Amino acid sequence: MNPYVLAILLFSLGLGTTMTFSSSHWLLAWMGLEINTLAITPLMAQQHHPRAVEATTKYFLIQATAAAMILFASTTNAWLMGEWNINNVSNPITNMMIISALALKIGLAPAHFWLPEVLQGLNLLTGLILSTWQKLAPFALIIQVAQNTSPTLLTLLGISSTLVGGWGGLNQTQLRKILAYSSIAHMGWMMIIIHYAPQLTTIALITYIFMTSAAFLTLKTLNTTKINTLSTAWSKNPTLTAITPLILLSLGGLPPMTGFAPKWLIIQELAKQNLPLTATIMVLTALLSLYFYLRLCYTATLTINPNTINATTPWRTKTTMNLLPLTLTITTTLGLLPLTPTILALTT
Repeated sequence: MNPYVLAILLFSLGLGTTMTFSSSHWLLAWMGLEINTLAITPLMAQQHHPRAVEATTKYFLIQATAAAMILFASTTNAWLMGEWNINNVSNPITNMMIISALALKIGLAPAHFWLPEVLQGLNLLTGLILSTWQKLAPFALIIQVAQNTSPTLLTLLGISSTLVGGWGGLNQTQLRKILAYSSIAHMGWMMIIIHYAPQLTTIALITYIFMTSAAFLTLKTLNTTKINTLSTAWSKNPTLTAITPLILLSLGGLPPMTGFAPKWLIIQELAKQNLPLTATIMVLTALLSLYFYLRLCYTATLTINPNTINATTPWRTKTTMNLLPLTLTITTTLGLLPLTPTILALTT
């Protein structure tokens, strides 16, 4: 892709998200979401491959549907209440429509079916943008609307997403699909607490972005998209292959990695809100996700690819990638747990 075109598209991505962040009017927020969608579409289709074109088409149709729902709901709210302000969506029907549309936008269950298929058709860097940056603008709106939304609806969305994210990833062999189901499960954790403690949702989202970036950049560096090719990674980059299980276990939420902090805080807050059953279900669904992360850890570090032919082993060659983003994301993914009290104090 032409570097000037790429720069314009990336600038538009930033502009769309910033516009949604800073707006208090529904029309401006909607425009920001639309700019975001239109900016990432060429990035998704840049490979000129049937899978990439199919993924782009699916993504565009889903995002256009969600944007139309948001526009319709906000117009209806303005008609009924005489109010375009994002914080004043007091009509329960329009509120539910907006939450449903935003759930469709970020791929929450039960509106999640498009996400694994779309992510599977993209290369790893575009998949990284889709899984991280594209979640920011919708979540900014969800956080503002959630205070007027029924906690039961948000709890149902959260529990169904963690269940689907855990179950869906169990029988996958494609790493991009596994990361898509991981994304759905993490979104569920954020939704479950958003009504009671929005600051914990923010912490969980930032942590998720760092962990997912580390996972995607690791797979990009190892040039791996399937589980069976993950078992040859040890010969390409032994150090990074040794760190990969730690990144995956951080995504699974095991201490002493960073990924444990948001889960720990969310469970603690659910217990404070007298919701022990919800907290128990969330912990049990986390075990489902942990199973497929452990499967990836086992494949990456404890198995050797069964080569039946005398093929040349893919040996260590110097990568041309800039390794600074990978180093920074891995460091934050593995080492921020001791700073949890500080982060919590800064956000409350």
